Amino acid sequence: MRSALERDDRTTRKIYLGVFYFCATVMAAITFYSIYVSLGEYQSSGKVVIGEVLVETEFPLPGLAKLVTYLMIVSVVAWYCVVKLGGDKVSSIPRSAKAVLQLIVLVIAVVALYEFVYNFIVWNSLITADAIRGVFKFDELNVKYPKPDTPWNLVFATKMSLAAFLISAHGFYTMSKPEKKRPSE
Repeated sequence: MRSALERDDRTTRKIYLGVFYFCATVMAAITFYSIYVSLGEYQSSGKVVIGEVLVETEFPLPGLAKLVTYLMIVSVVAWYCVVKLGGDKVSSIPRSAKAVLQLIVLVIAVVALYEFVYNFIVWNSLITADAIRGVFKFDELNVKYPKPDTPWNLVFATKMSLAAFLISAHGFYTMSKPEKKRPSE
């Protein structure tokens, strides 16, 4: 009976590891592609819009998902796999350090939620203003914030701030769960 449970645990761990490595590979590939294309754009025009490459690139065929969507999904899934693989290690952290980490992750979650809502509202406002004029260019909208010389694409900013919020909120939840008593205690 016990060996069947251990085998199942090893299989489950292998699944989480495989999914994590797949997600990490996809994140790295998307990041390197984005940097490569953005550097080329910057060298030719002297300007770059953060995240625009990821919003403009549809993969594997035109009309399918954009790279920013894949990046958002694999970021959240990779985080989930990390928590499933090592979440029990949090219980061995001293309570004082855990409290500090919880506060840091809570701050990150609040900031990420604010950024998500802010970007979504700005994006929605610009879409509405354009739609009133008969213009429909959802993916091309950007905001010249926080640095006017380097605007952020609003699709990218909204999706990645949502991913950051989900990851940090899940991290806070994971660290805040009461510890389970072991049967031997």
